[in-house]
Amino acid sequence: MTTSTDTKPSLEQRVRGLSGEVVKFGIVGLSGVAVNFAVFWICINGLGLASLRSNIAATLVAIATNYLGYRYWLYKDRDAASRKREITLFLVFSGIGMLIETGVLACSVYVLGLDTHLEQVAAKVVGLAVGTVFRFISYRTWVFKAMPELAEPEVVAEAELLLASEERELAK
Repeated sequence: MTTSTDTKPSLEQRVRGLSGEVVKFGIVGLSGVAVNFAVFWICINGLGLASLRSNIAATLVAIATNYLGYRYWLYKDRDAASRKREITLFLVFSGIGMLIETGVLACSVYVLGLDTHLEQVAAKVVGLAVGTVFRFISYRTWVFKAMPELAEPEVVAEAELLLASEERELAK
């Protein structure tokens, strides 16, 4: 006779899992920030572009690099059944995050008159922080959705066999 065990993780396990996710999100995000600031600095100083154009170009490049990190490292175990949906949502929420970041920069430059390069970078940091919180919540909630938990080990084994056979068929 088999006994049923509670398959729901405890609050401590969920917090521990979330903290690991936050750390990985931060690592991918920091690499994106490095790309973002490098491209921003090159655009604003090397190419002489206006601050908002530089910010948009830098953010677009960072969005592309971040997607690779999120999909293939942080959320690699998440459901990727509909890649088109995932990429569309990623771009929509990344675009909203970019609007948040660019809005803070625009407010700083055009409303507050803070237009030195150092002041622009500081405004970019603030906008990026606000945008990052929005992106984290959006990505984990709607873009990289967790696969549903399967309680029955037999169902899991059957699903793994089905996936393996589909991978073999695709390889042919």
